[in-house]
Amino acid sequence: MSHDAQPRSNIPELRLSQRWRWASKQAISFLMQQAVENPGVISLAAGLVDPDSLPVPETLAAAQTLLADDRLARQALQYGTTAGAERLRRVLLGHFARLEGQPAEALGVDAGQIVLTTGSQQLLSLVGEVLLDPGDICLVAAPTYFVFLGVLNGLGAQAVPVPADDDGLRVDLLERELEQLDAEGQHDRVTLIYTVSYYKNPSGISLAAGRRRELVEIARRWSRGQRLMILEDAAYRELRYDGPDLPSVWSFDREFVIYAQTFSKSFSPGLRVGYGVLPRELVAPVCDRKGNEDFGSANFNQHLLATVFEQGLYEDHVNHVRASCRRKRDAMLAAAERHFAGLPGVSWVQPHGGLYVWMRLPEAVNTSFDSLLFTRAVQVEKVMYVPGELFYAGPANRRHRNELRLSFGVQPVEGIAAGMERLARAVRSVL
Repeated sequence: MSHDAQPRSNIPELRLSQRWRWASKQAISFLMQQAVENPGVISLAAGLVDPDSLPVPETLAAAQTLLADDRLARQALQYGTTAGAERLRRVLLGHFARLEGQPAEALGVDAGQIVLTTGSQQLLSLVGEVLLDPGDICLVAAPTYFVFLGVLNGLGAQAVPVPADDDGLRVDLLERELEQLDAEGQHDRVTLIYTVSYYKNPSGISLAAGRRRELVEIARRWSRGQRLMILEDAAYRELRYDGPDLPSVWSFDREFVIYAQTFSKSFSPGLRVGYGVLPRELVAPVCDRKGNEDFGSANFNQHLLATVFEQGLYEDHVNHVRASCRRKRDAMLAAAERHFAGLPGVSWVQPHGGLYVWMRLPEAVNTSFDSLLFTRAVQVEKVMYVPGELFYAGPANRRHRNELRLSFGVQPVEGIAAGMERLARAVRSVL
């Protein structure tokens, strides 16, 4: 033994922070473990994009163009800025304007209000860190994106659920919840409203157009002494297959809404490029916090994506992704009709976009990790889903435990058909 080495029994216990305790035991880790321990499982759980739709030729062409320009190549290979490459931010101002259906000069924002992040997930986390102190309240739909619930837990904030229906978040019940919190003397703790506005993860439902305006009006009305902000997560906005082309929540008020989007679904998750459109007074606080983490997300990736846009490679690829995902959504819905339509008490959402189908089973059927159904599905039928209870905030005994999320993103059409057949067998076995 080295003269300065201590016996293992004498090494003091490693002390971990309270923030780690708040953030520990993430469900995503358990899902990944199940996939490793059960080879041959068809995953209808992973919210990944189809590997066959990844933009290999487009990325190769953009990289060759970028690296052939000595000045741009050296700029891309150098450190960037905390807010992100100005070149891409200017490109994205035009891209965002096209999504909004108006000229860039009519948006009322400039490239300085766009912050580039490592996927939109980093932006969600940064906004939470800047706006929420431990004990503060964020109002969320029930169900909602479970990774953001993990972000809130990690900050020591409280997620208060508000029921949703086929038109998204129930804004009437949101107002009722605010009234209740006000009556309890907790109004000053209510800081943020979080909404996944397009083809929501997990349910595939979009917030109805009329409710978008009402949501902003509620935020304005309840901003007493401090601004009640809305965080609009538009990660799936460009994956629209049919149905109405909805305006963003941001379009109703740029001072009360923080807009978050990512290119992980529409182009490449490996590039890890997301962006936010922020009220001007929030740019510096977000960048201050971001500077402590990375003082700038991957600069090369940002320049690469700017080249993709400048070379006209982006739109054709998004059209290809949409066509591929539309086929797979249709395959999952057809398989659901084929294998589940005759089962009593089983229903599902038919989404107009995104990557998910939300399924509801009879109330007596538990879908959680420790349920007979999950065990049967994974270990016997070799198919995996995400239990619906993960997407609910609030006490465990008030969460719906008879729902599940199915993803058609990563599987080919054949895998979707086989996976749905296997899942139907597992459901029949426990009904």
